[in-house]
Amino acid sequence: MKNTLLSLALAGATLAGQAATMADRNQWLEDVGGKKSLSWVKGQNARTRAVLEKAPGFAETRSQIADILNSKSRIPYAHKMGGHLYNLWQDADHPKGLWRRTTLAEYKLAEPKWETVLDLDALAAREKENWVWKGAVCREPAYDRCLLQLSRGGADAVVVREFDLPTLSFVDGGFALPEAKLDVSWQGRDAIFVGTDFGAGSQTDSGYPRIVKLWQRGTPLTAAKTVYEGQKSDISVSASVYEHPQYRRELVHRGVTFYTSETYLREGDKLTRIDVPAQSDVGFFGPQLLVTLREPWTVGGKTWAAGSLVATDFAAFMAGKREFTALFEPTDSTALERDGGVTTTRNYVLLGVLDKVKGRLIEWRFADGKWSRRDAAAPAFGSLNVSALDEFESDDYFLGHVDFLTPDSLYLGQAGSDTRELLKQRPAFFDASRFEIAQNEAVSKDGTRVPYFIVARKGLKLDGDNPTLLYGYGGFQVSLTPWYSAAAGKAWLDKGGVYVVANIRGGGEFGPRWHQAALKENRQRAYDDFIAVAEDLQARKITKPRRLGIMGGSNGGLLMGVMLTERPDLFGAVVCQVPLLDMRRYNKLLAGASWVGEYGNPDLPAEWDYIRKFSPYHNLHKGTQYPNVLFTTSTRDDRVHPGHARKMMARMQQELGVKNAWYYENMEGGHAGAANNLQKADMSALEYTFLWQMLGQPAT
Repeated sequence: MKNTLLSLALAGATLAGQAATMADRNQWLEDVGGKKSLSWVKGQNARTRAVLEKAPGFAETRSQIADILNSKSRIPYAHKMGGHLYNLWQDADHPKGLWRRTTLAEYKLAEPKWETVLDLDALAAREKENWVWKGAVCREPAYDRCLLQLSRGGADAVVVREFDLPTLSFVDGGFALPEAKLDVSWQGRDAIFVGTDFGAGSQTDSGYPRIVKLWQRGTPLTAAKTVYEGQKSDISVSASVYEHPQYRRELVHRGVTFYTSETYLREGDKLTRIDVPAQSDVGFFGPQLLVTLREPWTVGGKTWAAGSLVATDFAAFMAGKREFTALFEPTDSTALERDGGVTTTRNYVLLGVLDKVKGRLIEWRFADGKWSRRDAAAPAFGSLNVSALDEFESDDYFLGHVDFLTPDSLYLGQAGSDTRELLKQRPAFFDASRFEIAQNEAVSKDGTRVPYFIVARKGLKLDGDNPTLLYGYGGFQVSLTPWYSAAAGKAWLDKGGVYVVANIRGGGEFGPRWHQAALKENRQRAYDDFIAVAEDLQARKITKPRRLGIMGGSNGGLLMGVMLTERPDLFGAVVCQVPLLDMRRYNKLLAGASWVGEYGNPDLPAEWDYIRKFSPYHNLHKGTQYPNVLFTTSTRDDRVHPGHARKMMARMQQELGVKNAWYYENMEGGHAGAANNLQKADMSALEYTFLWQMLGQPAT
């Protein structure tokens, strides 16, 4: 009887879910390139542009931002390969970009001489394709051949072509792959590992490669030998090679979920799993195995906390030995950066650490079988970015520093020394001397203290009437550390606005614990944190609802949608960028299935019960007074489906009769929203103009 009742309950829940889906009268807007849906998009775009382009200051703001993005005095960040430093440069004359190179000696000069490797604008014109640069996978350490990745319009899906660096030309008859969401890496000069769309059943539910193969030069792709096959429910599979002086290892990676994975050592045709926790990242440094933990690990008689980085001899580990050296252990205020936290030079491991969301640098040297630590000197406030100059040949590294009021600086350093050479400094695009940065804390609903940065003019009048823009993300262990936004400086701060960045749970500012505190059924904590920051700004009399605007994109767009529907009384304007909004169908749209580990599975009734509470599309109610909202997205976004924003707008406008909602969809640009600097400037100008108009501060 109990089983019968359970079956009936599950069936009822399933039917209810199906009914909710069938009742979605806006689902036709998920047809990305359909004639009817694009006609709707163009109509919405025209309506929005008609309002915002006529607003005072729009043209000036767009021009200012374009000048900033195209400025020839910005830092040309470069990556060293062999004897050259390579850089992709975009400006008004080269909107698609120049892939170019120079020597280190030239790079140190104020105006280096660059050699063009590939002119993307010329290539696009010649082939009549809207190519957008997506990177190059170059063979290490020879750096003689590269696999160039080019996207049509900025989508994640790319085509691959082999390029010869000595002759600066595409390789006739070289490796080439048609458009797909794919992964490629070099196995040797004449072989590559490739995961792509091999045909029916070869991709995961998330739309990424399920199969990785070894493809030999001069043979058809159909003859490539299968190295590994994952499950259809996996996120993706890939293979790569670790190269370091005296060490070479072939690795196969299986992404089971967004946060769990398996890594295998490939020796010939034999695959041996590296026995580390599912929630961890594997790296190498010469003979040492590096394991970054996202969950606690009890091993060798000791428990390592989530967020730790431990090292051990790889050969001994594979033989069963379990002795580790801790290179990093988190505290209540410190965390290893999720992206860029571990950098290796020839003899050092460099760690990027966050201490109360401010950057620190730690050096570890491995010599004579032992590790030794050194805390490197670094600026006391702001974000640090570390990258090896040439991990095969030297211990030199690039160090970038930035904060909200200090333009990017790029230094050349050497591990073991605090002496650094200033190579480049971005010019100031607004007068920062009039402003100051503070770091405050808000208390969330459950008592958690949530830090946030606030940038405002000195002597700010605390009368609750300052136009304020609050930015947030809160997901996927992404940290919002200080950055310099010249566009925000010109378009917001210079005009009298206050800029705020919230470090809410779901992010990585305090490591895995901060992220995991807001997963799945605990998602509301991230939203409570953001609300707490908004309320704290009002309690401190910095602003009030009519003057408070919020902005966020992607997962941050979901955050904006939740704020719109959950606390419409708290905000005067919302900019919701490339968002997830329909959480009932998100896992059916493009890469959505890969995020089930973050949000939960809406196809399971028990999980839909809590997901529905933070699904903005399902929490719109007729008669509610919503704040002014602008949805922005991209037709070519093949990561977060533009249907989310389209359907949300349609429901608000057509079903609820909301008049103060606007929509703009760029016809290219991928998940970044724009494909070149002019498009970026245009989108930013639309957003900042909207914010000024709706928050009662005319753009002048």
